[in-house]
Amino acid sequence: MNINNKENIITIENITKSFTASEGVFSTGEQFFAVDNVSINIKEGSSLGIVGESGSGKTTIARMICNIYKPDNGRILYFGKDINSMAKNDYEDYRKNVQMVFQDPNNSLNPKLKISSALKDGIKKYITKENTEIENYMKKLMDMVGLPYEYSERYPHEFSGGQRQRISIARALSINPKVIIADEPVSSLDVSVQAQILNLMKSLQKNGITLILISHSLAVVSNMCENIAVMYKGRMVEYGSTDKVLSEPSSEYTKNLLKASSYTLLNRNEMELVK
Repeated sequence: MNINNKENIITIENITKSFTASEGVFSTGEQFFAVDNVSINIKEGSSLGIVGESGSGKTTIARMICNIYKPDNGRILYFGKDINSMAKNDYEDYRKNVQMVFQDPNNSLNPKLKISSALKDGIKKYITKENTEIENYMKKLMDMVGLPYEYSERYPHEFSGGQRQRISIARALSINPKVIIADEPVSSLDVSVQAQILNLMKSLQKNGITLILISHSLAVVSNMCENIAVMYKGRMVEYGSTDKVLSEPSSEYTKNLLKASSYTLLNRNEMELVK
């Protein structure tokens, strides 16, 4: 798929987000910028990695795209429409088509509900209400994330961390979204499980889903994404194609990340994690 001919699915225009600093349970009253004047264009069907250390603002950007946080200034557009001034029907379409996979899968799974219930809600609302079709769709979802269909009758606590993350991805996919935002989806998993989850996400890209991957690991995003944005203290200090960022970094922070990253550059298109 030639994404150069695709339109921007998400456009981030000069967004800023500040919070009030606190010490324990008390607010200090001091404002700090979690995100400071960031602009990014994300084409439909592309993959973007947003990388930076803790506190760099990358997760805040993800939450603003999902409209969990609203920017203090600037706009976020979905196919050219501001998500904070959309008509009701347009916003419903946006909420369906932009889904987030959280770092901790427990954030998106109700411990009191079986997996089948978690998956059926979205399918009934957006895909089909016919019972046989719902069952077939759920079988397809479970197969897609590499889990037996009978596991859908289990509760979240009966799964390993890697399995719960697969279920979170299945839940995000259950309503057939156009965009998946994955916020540190493998940081708490074992290395072998990390590879399985990342391979799953790569397979989603082949199906045309737009991927926004949030990570502190330059090795992970460079292996997964066509484009990279590097965040540092709320500001975007680097943005470009993966090849360009890796071979011609313009900021000192990116250069230091490259020196510290645990990967070996095999060629311009292939990355290998160092064991």
